[in-house]
Amino acid sequence: MMRNRGYGLRGAWQALLLASCLVAAPGRAATQLTYPLTSDGIDSRYDYDWAVLRTALEKTTPQYGVFEQHQSTVAMSPPRVVQEMSSPSGRINIFVRATTPELERQFLPVRLPVDRGLLGYRLLLIRGADQQRFAGIRNVADLRRLRAGLGQGWADIPIFQRAGVPVVEGSSYDGLFAMLEAERFDFYSRSADEAMREFQERHDAHPQMAVEQTLLLHYPLPRYFFVRRDAEGKLLAKRIETGMEMMIKDGTLNTLFQRYKGDLIKNTAMHKRRVINLANPKLTPQTPLARGELWFNPLTGK
Repeated sequence: MMRNRGYGLRGAWQALLLASCLVAAPGRAATQLTYPLTSDGIDSRYDYDWAVLRTALEKTTPQYGVFEQHQSTVAMSPPRVVQEMSSPSGRINIFVRATTPELERQFLPVRLPVDRGLLGYRLLLIRGADQQRFAGIRNVADLRRLRAGLGQGWADIPIFQRAGVPVVEGSSYDGLFAMLEAERFDFYSRSADEAMREFQERHDAHPQMAVEQTLLLHYPLPRYFFVRRDAEGKLLAKRIETGMEMMIKDGTLNTLFQRYKGDLIKNTAMHKRRVINLANPKLTPQTPLARGELWFNPLTGK
């Protein structure tokens, strides 16, 4: 009888351990991921990112089990996202953002660039009447005569500040387009795919806005998934990393990248533009710059 009771206790303990881990098991609860709604208005910036996340989770379902992926019901500014993530009871448990040392200390990054580094290739949204003014920009010194518009807390603010380019910060993503038209700043630095998509989506509302035709800014700016630094977050990070590595190896990540970004990249003709390189003083030593397969170079198309 004693042996049977010990076996029963041991079996119950093992069952509890199994239920507490993200290990595939029939009937266990689905892994829950909630990511932020970033704007009440038009905002397609993150469609590709969440498609990557969903695919990574699908590829790891045999190992980690089923999942449910949701968007928050409340729109969140970047500071609100950090606030929600900082609380164990916050409404989200994952977000995607250009990395900074501060974010990497506060949260757990999956150090695989979701957009293959495309975020660091920047086109400029300008007022169409200013195109000739920008055609004369040849280097960083010329760029310093202009004011950059960026959102509060964005990771590329220190990049422009380090280069000596004046920065005007806007409190909301939507408001930055109106600030450009109101001449609060001279250009709105956007990733290549963002600029083209935003111009198409918002030209009717902001008819003075145009995509600058001659320049391409470049600075390394990896975009990572971030989760909490707790037991659940560590398991989520491992699952996402495993799934993304599978996507990189079998070509799925590049397929999604081309599906969401390919046409927009082609329409920018980036290889014909004058490139101005800026340093990113905020990259951490763990940035995987040496892994060439992780990064896309629009100048070569690979």
